[in-house]
Amino acid sequence: MQDSFYRGLSAEESERVHEYNFDHPDAFDTEQMLECVEKLKQGNSVQLPIYDFKNHRRCSESFRQVNASDVIILEGILVFHDQRVRDLMNMKIFVDTDADVRLARRIRRDTVERGRDVNSVLEQYAKFVKPAFDDFVLPSKKYADVIIPRGGDNHVAIDLIVQHIRTKLGQHDLCKIYPNIYVIQSTFQIRGMHTLIRDKEISKHDFVFYSDRLIRLVVEHGLGHLPFTEMQVVTPTGTTVSNDSWF
Repeated sequence: MQDSFYRGLSAEESERVHEYNFDHPDAFDTEQMLECVEKLKQGNSVQLPIYDFKNHRRCSESFRQVNASDVIILEGILVFHDQRVRDLMNMKIFVDTDADVRLARRIRRDTVERGRDVNSVLEQYAKFVKPAFDDFVLPSKKYADVIIPRGGDNHVAIDLIVQHIRTKLGQHDLCKIYPNIYVIQSTFQIRGMHTLIRDKEISKHDFVFYSDRLIRLVVEHGLGHLPFTEMQVVTPTGTTVSNDSWF
C-alpha cells in the first residue's frame, strides 16, 4: 500500500531517473498516506493513487477504491519510519527475510513487472536499496510488536498473528475502544435477568433479587482477573482447604 504514495517525478527528475533514490522516506507522500489511513480508521472509503512504475508517474485519472474494514493492512518497507504513521497502528509486524532472498525477489519483480533489466536492478540495489535498508529499514525494526523470521515460510508465526486478529475481531465493541474492559459472555440466564429488571411491572422484591444476582456475577468475574496465589488454609476444625489470596 505504501508504494501507492510514491511522489511523481518532475520532468527533470525523470531525465535523471537512475540517480533518484526511490528507497528514501522523502520519495513518498507521507502526508497523503496519513490522511488516507485516518479516513479508513474513521470508517470512510478512500481513493488511493495508482503509481506507474515504468514511467515513474502517478496515473492522473485512475484511482483504486478502498473501503473501510475491521482490519486494515498498511504494507511497506518504510511504514515504521514516521512516528505519526506508527501511532495509527494497533499492531506492528516486521517481516525479517534473508538478504539474498530479498535481492532475488527484487530482481524478479523489477524485471517481470516493471520492465527493467538485471544490470540496472543490481546497480540500484548497490547504490540506493542496500544503504537505505541499513539507514532506515533495519533501525525501524525496534518499533515492531512482532518480528517474523523467515518471512512467509514461518507458518507458525503467521497462524499466531491470524489467531490474534480473529480474537480481536470477536471482541465486544467496547473492548475494541477500551482495552481494559472485560465483557461477560452473554447467556440465556443473564439475558433473562436483564429482561426481568427492565420490566416496569416487576415487583420490588424481584428487582432487588435479580439485580443482586447480576451484581454478584460481575464481582465474581472481576475477581477472576485479579492476580493471586493459591494457598493452603487450615481451618479451626483441622481441615485443610485451598484458598486464594489476592494482592
